[in-house]
Amino acid sequence: MKKSYLQLVILAILANLVVLTTGCRTLMSSGSKTVQSPWKNFAEARSSFDQIVPGQTTANELECLGFDPYYNSNVKILTYLDLLGRFLPNNSIQKSDLPKSVCDCLEKKEECQAYEVDLTVTSSKRYGNLFLDVLAFNRKTRETGWNFKALIVLNRGKVAYKLWAGEPNLETYERKTKPLGPLQELEGSIKAPY
Repeated sequence: MKKSYLQLVILAILANLVVLTTGCRTLMSSGSKTVQSPWKNFAEARSSFDQIVPGQTTANELECLGFDPYYNSNVKILTYLDLLGRFLPNNSIQKSDLPKSVCDCLEKKEECQAYEVDLTVTSSKRYGNLFLDVLAFNRKTRETGWNFKALIVLNRGKVAYKLWAGEPNLETYERKTKPLGPLQELEGSIKAPY
């Protein structure tokens, strides 16, 4: 009995030493959202995109640059009908407002398609007071990362038009304050008896 009590005391001391030496910050939760991609960061994705030359780059060359919808899960194939919805979302925009290469492609119907790239990589880390966070009184989260979006229009297997957008440096802060802490976590799970 004395031996097991002594073991419990030693275990408690060791657990406290671990907490004291690692600090409370390492006990805060964190997470990440990553995707399978040939690019490790925004600069690499943009560099590959910049190598695309409208009127010259072929669908096979797009594969070599990483824009292959069959191997890159972030590349989606769009039909000419999808493109009509993207380029002509309402009656205020006419075909004459579009770039000539896009109009020519849309007129080819089935021979016109596009690749849409949507790539977002983020990681989040909670910070602040560990005890207020664990008890759900005050949770603070910092999220960082990047996103890259691109549209590559192909006319008969050759790039006709390209366009990109993105955020090289995402950084957001979120704060959730719940004055009742864990009691507010229960809201919605308790139903009225009637």
